Parts: sequence; structure tokens; C-alpha cells
Amino acid sequence: MNIPVLTLNTGKIIPAIGYGTARVNDGELETALDFALKAGYRYIDTAYYYQNEKVIGKVLNEWITQGKLRREDLFIVTKLPPFGNYPEGVVKYLKQSLKNLQVNYVDLYLINIPFGIKDVETVPHPALTGGPVEWDLKTDHLSIWKEMEKQMNSGLTKSIGLSNFNKAQIEMVLQHCSIKPSCLQIELHAYLQQNELVDFCKKNDIIVMAYSPLGSRSVTSGNAKQGLRKTNKPLDEVLRIFNMLCLSKYLIFRVDLPDVLSNPMIQKIAKKHSKTEAQIVLRFDVQRGVIPIPKSSNEGRMKENIDIFDFELDEEDLTDLKLLDDGTRFLDFKDAEGIEDLPEYPFAN
Repeated sequence: MNIPVLTLNTGKIIPAIGYGTARVNDGELETALDFALKAGYRYIDTAYYYQNEKVIGKVLNEWITQGKLRREDLFIVTKLPPFGNYPEGVVKYLKQSLKNLQVNYVDLYLINIPFGIKDVETVPHPALTGGPVEWDLKTDHLSIWKEMEKQMNSGLTKSIGLSNFNKAQIEMVLQHCSIKPSCLQIELHAYLQQNELVDFCKKNDIIVMAYSPLGSRSVTSGNAKQGLRKTNKPLDEVLRIFNMLCLSKYLIFRVDLPDVLSNPMIQKIAKKHSKTEAQIVLRFDVQRGVIPIPKSSNEGRMKENIDIFDFELDEEDLTDLKLLDDGTRFLDFKDAEGIEDLPEYPFAN
């Protein structure tokens, strides 16, 4: 399958759709990633915080060594964890990610979250295990960005960008950078279309990537007690998945939010085009110039999610979908005490 590409401000090309790996447990990820590569995904999105880079590296290395793929066929994205949000942390955690992924460079390195957690010598960091952590009240985006630029100049990453930053935070980086961010990765879906931020990025030649482009299915399908889908997995495995899903205790896990794909308007448009609801909302992103990063461990849904380049939404469809935007945010980090008081909390307004 030939996937359309977009061109970053660095001149590098990136596939118009990615495969998200957050919240896929290790037991499923190896098989799921193999399915994704067979389906045609070449942009693989991960993060140090997801704790799955080693599994991803194993699968990608197998495909490369077996001659199924070349490294240059892939677009690998990973991210600086919040406890790496200080100048020395950039190269420290980037090199760890490269080792985990078994590659010499990544195609895009993002600052995962604009606020910081103080780093410690403990391995793994307590933030990954639900242990006690301390907020860093002096997160300095400009000094961090300078180090990001150094890593791009050194060749350890081909492009650099941001994730979960708001407009003011991006503007600050733009005013002082030598290398502009190539991408911004944010929560974006039919109920949170982020028009102002998307337009701002387009004007500044920054490509927007959408995580949770289908809404957050893991949240909306959860039960009211703990927000987890019913499962027969052992308790320790359930807690491990829950911890990963919540980025430890730093993402609120809500069950009082609507299911995007159950919206009657989306269902109507899907029926009109003989497509799934997921294909409609992903196509909506693509036609806005946004790169969606859907996540699934189901082979059939993976194939459906990437099969969105053989039709177009018409003006009536686009108008109807735009009306669904009500600002609903699934992931706002508010579960952590004191987070809204942090100077760099991105969603204060």
C-alpha cells in the first residue's frame, strides 16, 4: 500500500498516518506491531515514557535484518520523558531510547510534555512505577530546546518537535530557536478539533499530529469504578496496564466522556461512504493536513484505519463534522495534585 507523505520543514518526508503504541501492553505489542507493518504502517510512534521501546526495537530489527524493510523505509518517533525535561536530560534519554530501539537515529524527537518532574538516580524512575515524585517548578523550555537542536545537529535525530504544548509555549520556542519545531503532537479528534492551534501551526510550517484521533476508546469503554475494560487478566497485569495508560498518576482517567465513534452524525457519514466511523474521523484529520496516529492491537481495525486514501469527504461532510467540536478533552493530566499550579501546565485556559 502506498501511503501519501507530507514534507516537514526540515525537508524530510513523513507518512500521512502513523501507528500509535501507547497503552498497548508488551504481550500484545510484538504481534500488533508485526500486524501494523504488514498492513503498511511505516510511521511508528512511541515514547520513553511508554516503556515499550525495547519491544518495538526488537520487532523493527527483525524486519530489517530479515530484509523485509530498510531503516530508511521507517519513520520512528520517540519522546523525551517529563523527568528528562532539563538540558542534560535530552541527550541522556535520547541515547537510552536509541539503545532500546536498536537504531542509530530517530526520525523525530519530541518533548513529550511541557512541565517537568525532577530526575533521580533510581532506575526505573519512580514516575514509571507509581512512586513518589517531585515537580520541577523551573522547567526551562528554551534551554531544553537548545539541547534538542544539538541532537539534531549531531544526527541522533533528523527532526525535532513538541507535544502537548500550547500556543504561548510554542511561540516562546519560535522566538528564540535556531531550528524550528517540525511537528506538534496533541490530542485531537472530532470533539477537540483545536482549530486555532492547527491554524497557528500551519502558518509557522509546523505539522500537527493527532494522538487519540478516535477519541480515547480506552477511557470511554471503561467501567465506572476504575476505567478499565472488563478483563480476565491477573490483577498485577491489570494494574501494570492501568499504570501505563495513565502515564503513572499523571493523566486523569475519566469515564464520564462521550464515545466519539458512537456519534450519530459520524455514523451517518460513515454509512454514506460505506466506511467505518473510524475511517471517517481519520479521513477528516487527513483532509485538514493533520497526521492521525490511531492505536489498535486488532489486525482488522489496523487495516481499516490505514485504508482511508481511496475516498474524500465532501463539503457537506466537512461542515457537519466541524459542528461536532465542543472542546471535550479526554487527557488533561489533572489527576495529579498541584499540577494545575505548575507554571508550564499547558491547559490552564
